[in-house]
Amino acid sequence: MSHEANILITGATGSIGQELTKYLSSKGVRFRAMVRSLEKSQQLAALPGAQLVEGDFEDARSLEKALAGIERVFLLTNSSERAEQQQSRLVEVARRSGVSHIVKLSQWAADIHSPVRFLRYHAVVEQKIEDSGMAYTFLRPNLFMQGLIGFRESIVEHNQFFGAVGDAKVSLVDTRDIAAVAGEVLIGTGHENRIYNLTGPEALSHQQMALKLSEAVGREIQFVDVPSDVLLNMLLSAGFPLWQAEGLVEDYAHYKAGEAAEVSYDIRSITGREASDFSVFAEDYKNFFRD
Repeated sequence: MSHEANILITGATGSIGQELTKYLSSKGVRFRAMVRSLEKSQQLAALPGAQLVEGDFEDARSLEKALAGIERVFLLTNSSERAEQQQSRLVEVARRSGVSHIVKLSQWAADIHSPVRFLRYHAVVEQKIEDSGMAYTFLRPNLFMQGLIGFRESIVEHNQFFGAVGDAKVSLVDTRDIAAVAGEVLIGTGHENRIYNLTGPEALSHQQMALKLSEAVGREIQFVDVPSDVLLNMLLSAGFPLWQAEGLVEDYAHYKAGEAAEVSYDIRSITGREASDFSVFAEDYKNFFRD
C-alpha cells in the first residue's frame, strides 16, 4: 500500500462505519475517514492506518477536499430525508474527482418502484452511480440484527420489543459481517459492477428472535406484534423524525409480506466464512440487554 490512503470511508462514525474502519485497520490498510468533527473523532483517529478529514455531505467543496487522490469510496449516510440528495452529491463530486470505484451500502430489495421509501432512494442512487461510468459494488443487506439495540430500554425495563411484522420470517444480518464484506470489496479485486445480497444464514420470525435472546440473557423476553399505526406512534414517541418513522413502518410491511426471507450466501463467498447467526449476536450482546 502507498503511504497515502486511496480509500475514503464515509459514515465512518456510525455502527457499520466503525466496524469497517476497525476491519481495515486490522488488515494493515491505510484509509481516509470523512467525519463531521475531528475533535469528536479521536477514537477513530487513534486507529492504525486512519487519516481523518472533515467533510459534510451538504458541502460540495468539503467533499472535493475529502476525495482528493481517492480511488475507492465506501458510501454511507444517515437514513434521512436528505439521504438521496447527499449521496447523489457525493457521486457527482467523486466522478469529477477521478474516483474509480464506489462501494455503496444499499438495502435488500432496493427498487425504484418499491412502496418503501428507503428502497426507492437507494435504487435512485444506485442508478446514478451506474450512469456515472465509475465501477460500482452495491451491498444490499437485510434487516440488521443490531437494530434490536434500538429496543434496549423496553427490553431491559419491560422484557419486550415491538414490531408490525406478524410471524413473517426475515433473514436478518449482523452488521459486523456487512463491514467485513465492505472491507474485502474495498481491498480486493473482481467485485466491480456487482450486487451482493447480504443476509444471515437463516430466516427467523421475531418470535424466534425473542426466544434466542431470552436464552442468551437468561430471562424471558417477548416480541409483541402491533398494528402499523401503533408502531408509528411508538417510533414518534421515541424521537424518530416523521420521515424515518414512516419509512420504518413501510419496511415492516415489506417484511410482513414475506419479501425478506430469502437466504443469500454472498457473505460466505466474499469473506470465506459463514455469516453469523442470531444466536452469536445474542450471546455477544447479552450484557447490553441486561439490567
